[in-house]
Formats: sequence, structure tokens, C-alpha cells
Amino acid sequence: MNWTGPALGLFMLFAIGFGFFWVIKLEYYLGARVWPFVLTAGVILAAASLFVPSFWASALLGIFAGSVIWGSTELPDQARRVQQGLFPANPRRRARS
Repeated sequence: MNWTGPALGLFMLFAIGFGFFWVIKLEYYLGARVWPFVLTAGVILAAASLFVPSFWASALLGIFAGSVIWGSTELPDQARRVQQGLFPANPRRRARS
């Protein structure tokens, strides 16, 4: 049996699940305006995965990079959910209109 696919799928599941958590926290503490920096970090991670010689490390880094890139596109949506009252706003951060 080959466990490569299920192992990578399980890691992808955890990476996406962790992505929900960090997107909410990042928007809470820093706001949605940091999305270009998050996108840049994701693209750098994806590019780095091309040069990692190990199959496993490259695959795991690529999956994590995809999760980070997805998170960058989700930050503005999270800000809208905060404005709708679905998530709490950070009272210490000024509201930006």
C-alpha cells in the first residue's frame, strides 16, 4: 500500500484548519490591510518549495504555501464578517472605514 496520498491529504486538512484560526487572529490583531504581505509570504514559500530537494519537504511546504495564499485572500472577507458582527472586533485597534 502507498500511504503518500492519504498522508499528504491529512496534512492538507490540518493546514487548512489551522488557516481558519490564523486568519481570524491576524485580522483581529493586525487588520485586513496586511493581506499583500501574507500573499507575498505565500508566494515565497511556494517558490521555495520548488528548490527543496526532498519530496516530502517540498510537498508539505507547497501545501502550506497554498494555505497561506488562500489565507491572504480570506483576510478581507474576514474583515467584512467582523463588520457584520459575526466575529468580535479588536477594541484596542482603531476602526478603519
